[in-house]
Amino acid sequence: MTAIDDYLTTVEPSKRKELDRIRALAKQTVPDAEEAIVYGMPTLKYRNKPLLGFAARKNHIGIYPYSGQVIETLQDQLQDYSSSKGAIRIPLDRPISEEMLQQIIHLRLLQITHS
Repeated sequence: MTAIDDYLTTVEPSKRKELDRIRALAKQTVPDAEEAIVYGMPTLKYRNKPLLGFAARKNHIGIYPYSGQVIETLQDQLQDYSSSKGAIRIPLDRPISEEMLQQIIHLRLLQITHS
C-alpha cells in the first residue's frame, strides 16, 4: 500500500472515485511517475520534481500542477473552473475531462524536462 492509497482511505467514496480516476489517467500518461505525499496531498513526481497534486476538498477536487505558468497558459480552456495561481478547483458534479488533464500534465512535463 502506498502513501496515496493511505490518503485515499480517508476520503469519502464519491470523491475517492474521482481522485482514483485522476491518478489512473496521470499514471497512464506518465507511467514512470513516482507517488508521494507533498504538502499533505497525493502527488505524482517526475525526475524528483512534483508533477501533479490532487486532493479532495470540502466542495471540490483540487488539482495542483505545481506551476502557475501551466494554469496561466491554459486559462482560456480552464474558464469553466475556478482557479488561483497554483490550483484548479473542479466541481464535484463536473469532473475534469481526460483531455484537459492530459494538457495540464504535458505542459508540466515540458517544464520539468526543460528546466
